[in-house]
Amino acid sequence: MPHRTRPLKGLLLFTGINFVLVQTITPVYDFVCFLPYWERRRERIRQEREAVAASLHSTNSTQKATQASVG
Repeated sequence: MPHRTRPLKGLLLFTGINFVLVQTITPVYDFVCFLPYWERRRERIRQEREAVAASLHSTNSTQKATQASVG
C-alpha cells in the first residue's frame, strides 16, 4: 500500500517549528552573549595584553640602556 503524502500538514509543521525557533532565538542569544563570563574573559584578556605590552616596553628600555652604556 503506497504512502499518502500530506503536503499541507508538512508545510504547517515546518512553519510552526520555524516560528517557535525564531521566537526563542532572541532570548537565548541575549542570555548567552550577556553572561558575566564574557565580561570577565574580556577583562582578563585586556589585562594580559597590558602586561605583555608593559613587559615589552621594559625589555626595550633595558636593551636601549644597555646599548647606550656599551656603545
